[in-house]
Amino acid sequence: MASERKKTRGRQKIEIKMIGNKVDRLITFSKRRSGINKKISELSILCGTKILFIVFSPAGNPFSFCFPSTESVANQFLNENVLVNGNTSTPIEANHMVRLNKLIQHYNEVHNQMEASKEKQKVLVMAQGTSGTDSTNHWWETPIDKHNSRELHELYSRFSELINLFHTARSKKIAINFPMLAPTYSGYNHSRGQF
Repeated sequence: MASERKKTRGRQKIEIKMIGNKVDRLITFSKRRSGINKKISELSILCGTKILFIVFSPAGNPFSFCFPSTESVANQFLNENVLVNGNTSTPIEANHMVRLNKLIQHYNEVHNQMEASKEKQKVLVMAQGTSGTDSTNHWWETPIDKHNSRELHELYSRFSELINLFHTARSKKIAINFPMLAPTYSGYNHSRGQF
């Protein structure tokens, strides 16, 4: 029993690039032109729009396609004030309005966050007793013997928290980079006697 061979190569994927042979280009253009026209008409029906499509063949001849008709497309361009179909661009405009409203909402949220940050900054500047531009000493520039006992206790607790944060971050980095060397505790608790 002899095996039958296909006489054609059938439908195959081709690489999309310019065809070198001019005759082959013309044949490909004539075969694919009807498929392009079909896709354009489907797009026009789905979107409810009028389409004017002009393409030049490899030989330089222009081919045009108008949907629904050449007259309706030409009238739309000639009579710009006359709207042939009132709901032609409604879906597009609705989409633009939705996107615009989202952008406005996002802008307002960011603007409100910035205003809140400015207010917080004003409160912090007032709490520090500086305007941000004068040359008064900050708490870390004041010598320790100039602080009262309440301020010293507050500084001590802040530094203790800072050291705990450093040790926690260090332990996490060690655990990530060197899992075998990582300590089993998280953080480092100081007492007053350790300073």
